[in-house]
Amino acid sequence: MPTSNAAEPFSFTHAGLCPACDRDATFSADGPYLRSTLRCSECGAVPRHRAIMRVIGQNFPNWRKLSIHESSPGWDPVSKRLKAECADYVASQYDTSVPFGAEVPAPRLPCGSYRSENLEAQTFANGSFDLVITQDVFEHIFEPGKAIAEIARTLKPGGATIMTVPIVMKTKPSRRRARLEREVVVHLLEPQYHGNPIGTDGSLVVIDWGYDIVHYLHHHSGLSFMMVQIDDIDHGIRGDLIEVLVGFKRSVPDL
Repeated sequence: MPTSNAAEPFSFTHAGLCPACDRDATFSADGPYLRSTLRCSECGAVPRHRAIMRVIGQNFPNWRKLSIHESSPGWDPVSKRLKAECADYVASQYDTSVPFGAEVPAPRLPCGSYRSENLEAQTFANGSFDLVITQDVFEHIFEPGKAIAEIARTLKPGGATIMTVPIVMKTKPSRRRARLEREVVVHLLEPQYHGNPIGTDGSLVVIDWGYDIVHYLHHHSGLSFMMVQIDDIDHGIRGDLIEVLVGFKRSVPDL
């Protein structure tokens, strides 16, 4: 059990099976914010990694044989496993230093290379992928409606997008932190930044999402969305802000 008081530091340890690496492991945390501290002893995954891999495996157990696009992978244990075990895996990054659609060599990254893509206006053909994965990406997008519509366009019938997004507002309405006006960023709230997989300046947080994200994504894409909330300590899935969103594309187009 976790312990925390003024005289004793927080500690928590539990043995189980890690969905991120599919190995027996010990989950250990040295701080109470389990989302970022409850790590796997074998691969270093944290709860949101294990949650999204659990959802991928449950809904698409044949994921290794599918065509997968992951946007802005941070090369965490999930991204590394998808790349290593899925033969038809494509990684993309928002890299404005090259034309969108260009392949960028990245010998120091596990992917070896990535494709430069703007998630709001992708160069992929219609129906290119079975799965589109994003991990903590949609809080950084200025036009998320365009991005989810583009994801829907690039999905094959019967495919899905699976994503993590920190739902910081919970039952309160989502709120914008920044917007673009003539390509100039206008801050509506104090700027916040998360890590950037290909840069050192960080990625600006544009939207604080609430549970209304489910309706928003469905409205702009036509995909059938659900939010999955998992609490399963035997698989190391416990903590705040680890919801997984899944949007399914109909296998038969609407008539």
